[in-house]
Amino acid sequence: MSTLALLVVLLLALVLPLYLGALGYVVLRHPRFAQPLTVCGMASLMKTDSVCR
Repeated sequence: MSTLALLVVLLLALVLPLYLGALGYVVLRHPRFAQPLTVCGMASLMKTDSVCR
């Protein structure tokens, strides 16, 4: 693998857990933000709630 590919993989390996951890923290501390992350929440954002019936 080239050096650039290794740097990209390393960057993703470092940033992805930080992003997921921050997302989990926000959802635990502010449960109202969890609703848009669910399937029904996304359906309500797209104005199609046929998935949630």
